[in-house]
Amino acid sequence: MPLDHSPPLYAPELPPAARRGLCTDCGLSRMKNAVDCGTACQFIAPDYTTAETRTHGRPRGDGDELFFGPFRAMHRARLRTPAPGAQWTGITTRIAERLLETGAVTAVLTMAPDLQDKWRPVPVIVTRAEGMAAVRGMRMGTAPLLALLEPARAAGHTRIAIIGIPCQVHALRGIEHKLGLDRLYVIGTPCSDNTTTENFHRFLALLDDKPETITYLEFRADYRVEIRHDDGRIRTIPFLMLPLADLPGDFFPLTCRTCVDYTNALADITVGYMAGTGEQWLLVRNARGEELLNLIADDVVLETPTSAGKRAAAVKGFAANTERAAGGLPLRRMPRWLRPLVAWLQPRIGPRGLEFARARLEMKAVETVLHLRRIHPRRMARMVPDHVWKLAAPYGLSKDRPGRAE
Repeated sequence: MPLDHSPPLYAPELPPAARRGLCTDCGLSRMKNAVDCGTACQFIAPDYTTAETRTHGRPRGDGDELFFGPFRAMHRARLRTPAPGAQWTGITTRIAERLLETGAVTAVLTMAPDLQDKWRPVPVIVTRAEGMAAVRGMRMGTAPLLALLEPARAAGHTRIAIIGIPCQVHALRGIEHKLGLDRLYVIGTPCSDNTTTENFHRFLALLDDKPETITYLEFRADYRVEIRHDDGRIRTIPFLMLPLADLPGDFFPLTCRTCVDYTNALADITVGYMAGTGEQWLLVRNARGEELLNLIADDVVLETPTSAGKRAAAVKGFAANTERAAGGLPLRRMPRWLRPLVAWLQPRIGPRGLEFARARLEMKAVETVLHLRRIHPRRMARMVPDHVWKLAAPYGLSKDRPGRAE
């Protein structure tokens, strides 16, 4: 396919997925060299120190890098003019647009909504900047993004950008040296507790009598979920009022409950929300990440992230509930009369900004250890890196004592 005649975006037909355990179907198993799963997969034998050094020139350090991975700069950010249909203000898609506009890349590999189900992700190759408008917003579920690498290379694309979640980016870095690309930019988004599109529809049905009218859903850093409807209505629901305890035990797959790369540490730039306190949160990780941010320098407002509150109590409470869930016991439900009071207090005295992000990373560390300990104890030595043990240590979990959380 000649590059100058390719459509703005297209979805190639992809081969079927191979059957594998602890797999998110990142797309690698659908490629010709599916055997690479054995060395590239995040859930088999990851080596974060080597991968971070290969990608960024050094592994993560102490302080906030212990939580968030290597970075050169960290910002709270927003576009001066928010993009219509964006999940936040549109920073991720704007960066990709600029890459295509400037000719830095000829293709962006990302997700678009399925034509029959707006929440289902479909891997697409975007070849012109105007095509990025069709991929704005959040999709729920996993999809084989990396399988697009082969049709993209077959079409002649050697300068490529990828917008991916951590399990996709981790596998990508494992095969990057084999791709024969002239240039690769990796825009990462944080990810936690993904589920299938079908399960997500069940969740929406618990939130509203007419779930088909919901057009937007976002977990915000102020302890609320924002929901928008097709008639223009906007609702916010405190986290504590969500019907999470009514979800089945397997609602979140084990891969998501044992993921140790929430912040997408192998991306060139991570664009998320956790420490944004109402705006987006950028982690510029290397020189390519700086190049990506410079592309939108005239479009973006940058501020210093803030931090407030204490995370220890919140993480301890999460650990206690997770341990019950990992043991097959029902979650402890907070009395209904108490929930509105705690929901009012959380955004005022709970961890906020960077402290909120640190809390989420410690929660993910605890969750990983507890679920692996029960379901796949033999995998713990391979799947849990040293920096995650350090995050879990304040809650009584360690390599030598991976037992009860405190």
